[in-house]
Amino acid sequence: MATQTAATPHAQDGPIARDRFYVGGVWVQPAGTATIDVVNSTTEEVMGTIPEGTPQDVDRAVTAARGAFESWSQTAPLERAEVLEAVAMGLEERAEEIAALVARELGMPLPQALFIQAGLPRMSFASMPELIEQTAWEEMIGNSLVVREPVGVVGAITPWNYPLHQIAAKVAPALAAGCTVVLKPSEVTPLNAFILAEICEAVGLPAGVLNIVTGTGPVVGEALAAHPGVDMISFTGSTAAGRRVSEVASRTVKRVALELGGKSPNVILQDADLERAVVDGIAKCFLNSGQTCSALTRMLVPRGQLEQVEAIARAAAEQTTVGDPFDESTALGPLVSDVQRNRVRSYIEKGIDEGARLVVGGAI
Repeated sequence: MATQTAATPHAQDGPIARDRFYVGGVWVQPAGTATIDVVNSTTEEVMGTIPEGTPQDVDRAVTAARGAFESWSQTAPLERAEVLEAVAMGLEERAEEIAALVARELGMPLPQALFIQAGLPRMSFASMPELIEQTAWEEMIGNSLVVREPVGVVGAITPWNYPLHQIAAKVAPALAAGCTVVLKPSEVTPLNAFILAEICEAVGLPAGVLNIVTGTGPVVGEALAAHPGVDMISFTGSTAAGRRVSEVASRTVKRVALELGGKSPNVILQDADLERAVVDGIAKCFLNSGQTCSALTRMLVPRGQLEQVEAIARAAAEQTTVGDPFDESTALGPLVSDVQRNRVRSYIEKGIDEGARLVVGGAI
């Protein structure tokens, strides 16, 4: 695993003021003047600002994406692959910068952020050339010719917990297929998206192929889902927000892909190696401070082994070092915001009220 490279904790702590959107291959002024503060997850101080987008900004971005679609969709797949490979290389070159930025925005310890938050986006883009080469863009099935064509303009709405990874997981395949994209990153952890835009600009991604508008879900997200010029919406987030996206998008009968929240059960059976299984389960709960949709935060064990499991889980939790994500000894960083901290505390209190027993930790 990569090691910390910052000379001092929070060495890049200067405020980051992003005041423009990336639309049509250039950095453009927002239609409005409102901004959104981005809060450092560790210090809870404002670490930057972004523009608060409006429906007018979304319309301009969609217009740019529609204008770029015909040319990009007709670009030879191998040419698209070359551009996406160049983006992957750009992400690799700026990996340490991305990791440090996401560590501040989100709170993931820096070594993990370098491996996960910076590494996975690069892998997403880097895997596209092989996927493009293996895709049968045209094939005969019986007496029918099957042609795989891009769907059109894709609206991508991404979550805060794996910010650049979730962006790359949507944007890279869409661009590989020949689609153009309007991206709304989460307003909680948005600054990393601007680095991607800078890389795309630097490698020569054609104007309008990727457009970025920041803002809130109820405003920018809804405008994107409702826009008649958007052919598909890809959303990752909560079930409640997903329902709303689906409802709004249905008015223009566009394609919708929803990846919604949930908590996976970790089932430990009678003959399992309890020490190994429980310690591993706790580690999976704590990854990214538990802010992972697939985190195994429900551990189901035989009732007769409950007391033993609780003791192992307690010891594992107590041995986990909680602290500043830039401290080399930290295994578990902070939650992303006070909103999430209060939500977690409310779940602990609700569990106790419903008869659960708190084994370790709790409200401070």
